[in-house]
Amino acid sequence: MEKETDSENEAPIDKDMLDIYSDYLISSFSQATATGLSRMLDGGIVHDKVTQFLSEREYTSKDLWRAVKTTLRLIETEDGAIIIDDSVEEKQYTDENEIVAWHFDHCQGRSVKGINIVSCAYHNLKGTIPLAFEIVKKDSQTTDEKTGETKRKSSKTKNEIMREMVLRQIKNQIKFKYALADSWFASIETIKFIIDHKKHFVFALKDNRLFAPTKRDAINGVFQRVDTLNLKEGEAIDGFLKDFSKKIRVVKQVFTNKDGSKGTLYLVTSDTNLTGAEIISIYQKRWSIEEYHKSIKSNAYFAKSPTRTKITQNNHFFGSIFAFFKLEKLKMEIDCNHFALKSRLYIKALQASFKELRQLQAQALA
Repeated sequence: MEKETDSENEAPIDKDMLDIYSDYLISSFSQATATGLSRMLDGGIVHDKVTQFLSEREYTSKDLWRAVKTTLRLIETEDGAIIIDDSVEEKQYTDENEIVAWHFDHCQGRSVKGINIVSCAYHNLKGTIPLAFEIVKKDSQTTDEKTGETKRKSSKTKNEIMREMVLRQIKNQIKFKYALADSWFASIETIKFIIDHKKHFVFALKDNRLFAPTKRDAINGVFQRVDTLNLKEGEAIDGFLKDFSKKIRVVKQVFTNKDGSKGTLYLVTSDTNLTGAEIISIYQKRWSIEEYHKSIKSNAYFAKSPTRTKITQNNHFFGSIFAFFKLEKLKMEIDCNHFALKSRLYIKALQASFKELRQLQAQALA
């Protein structure tokens, strides 16, 4: 059985089991379990072997990088982007621990009990490749001064996790020009970090971020909220964010929501050579990580595992991310999106089930 390791102190990765487990996640249409995988293979792999694979050690972004590196090198381009985003997977009925905790889900606008994962992906016209992931661990406690209530708290912020991920991609010498993220990651520390590492960013800004149109205004502390700027749709303006001394460019984007209503988004970039339309176009690439989140949940059973421990939950998620990568490779090779690929598998499964049923009926009547 093929295994590999990068360190004497690190247990080897069972590549064969990873391949089988990720294919099982892609092929499944019900809850993903060790017993289910064993039954699918008619006992060719016993339940305990699957459990051992999910619990032998915690798989990390280093393991993911080793798995995707060859493919990434084939498709990367100088104008590529890395995208950082987080997602909360609800776990209402799972016992609370360091990783199953209460997190604010900005998609729902409320706190939910679940697992919060920060992801980093590479994107260009050729495809989207997952590069890194980290589960937010609420590994310390804090006491609310007003209520006296004790709450879990992460010792590392999501912006700190993002900066570590960006640095890792730079050290891996990945070709990219822009780092893209929503407003939750647009801290001044992160902006400075990306500039210091000779890269550009395109981020969304919260409406209340403070902006000065001239250097003099910035020096004198004369700032205004970005949502009070008298900008037309697609219009860009140069200026300075509060607590950041270098010139940036802000553009107003107007978009249509699913219900037909209009929304406004303010984008900021360090690349002041871009037009307003170019800034908006580059930021729209961020949507690929939303598609990534949707696919790992719908097509790779990200949330459909009954695993309970921190390490097995982490490793199931790793398997789902690797399954997404395999789907993306298929998409690039046969020009068929993830949902269409899953649909083809579903039809084949229905046909096999129908055929088996007819054979059983025939045997019963014989």
